[in-house]
Parts: sequence; structure tokens; C-alpha cells
Amino acid sequence: MTVQLALIRHGPTAWNTARRLQGRGDIPLSPEGRRKIAEWRLPGFLTDIVWRTSPLIRARQTAALLGISNPTVDPRLIEMDWGDWEGETLSDLRARQGLKVQVNEDRGVDLLPPNGESPRQVQDRLRPLLKELASGPAITGAITHKGVIRALLALSTGWNMLGKPKVRLDWQAAHVFCVDADGQITPDRLNLPLIDAGP
Repeated sequence: MTVQLALIRHGPTAWNTARRLQGRGDIPLSPEGRRKIAEWRLPGFLTDIVWRTSPLIRARQTAALLGISNPTVDPRLIEMDWGDWEGETLSDLRARQGLKVQVNEDRGVDLLPPNGESPRQVQDRLRPLLKELASGPAITGAITHKGVIRALLALSTGWNMLGKPKVRLDWQAAHVFCVDADGQITPDRLNLPLIDAGP
């Protein structure tokens, strides 16, 4: 049986605005982020389904603002661990460490921040979750993080995370993937708008 997984990234934080690598830092939504999420509306087919969320507060706050009650907190949906790079901006890291950072970035899916986690390791921790979902409800939603969604996009398309992906993801949208009985994932409907409530 094939099921669906709908992914939504949490709303903006102060660190997002400052372009800092957040990783496991438990940064809440900014006031602007809360206002933005309060304007979103879930597409109709996502309003009465089972939801999971990352344990980080920014994801749990986003779920609450979207009217998702009692989502299951799943540690596997936590953001990629940026290790020693957490709190830094890539531009500052590149300016300070130059070639060292570039060589690491050129590893694509195997980029590994010091004392952190690679996108491939993110994929590995998500594989058991995908297998579980395959035997669950027809559709499951998850409030998670950019690093998680990018890792799943790479897994689903064979993208090595070098250069731009074939599909540019809108971070104010829902992204739906199909998951087959073996836990294999493929894109279904990406960039579904989260409907603005309007005036």
C-alpha cells in the first residue's frame, strides 16, 4: 500500500531572519513568525489527519497556530545537527575558514559540520519512520525543518545536494510525498500553498 506524507516547515524565527544555522537550538518563533503562521490555512485534505511534529518549540508552536491539536512529538523529525556551526552564518564561516568550509560543502549529501550530522545521516534516521508510515494512515502530516525536508527531497529524487534541486521548494507551502510499502519515498505534490486567510 502507498501512503502520503505531507511536510510543512515551521514558521520563521529570529535566527532565520539573521540567516543563522539553527540546528538543534530550541529557538521559538519570532513575533513576525507567529503573525505569518496565523495567516496560513491548511489545504482541506490536511485538516482531519494524523500529525507529527519535531520536538523543537518552533515546530510545536507552528502546529498549535495551525490548529493542529495533540500532534505526536517525534524526535526523528528534529532538525539536522549543525554541531560547531550552530548559531553561525554560512557567510561568516566561509569568510573565516575559506577552503575548509568549501571542501565540506562540496560533499553535498555528505556535508558534515564538525560534531554535527550530515544530510545522509538525517535520511538514515528518517528511514525507519518512513517504513512505519507505510503501514499507517493513508496520509500523515509532519511539522518539521528545512534540513529534514531537503534531505527527504534528495532521498526521493536522487539529488546529491550539489547545486540547485530540480524543484525549488517554497517554505510557506506543504510538500506531499508518496511512501510505498518498503518505505521508499517519491515526490507527489510539492509547493501546495498554505491559503492566506485574507483581510
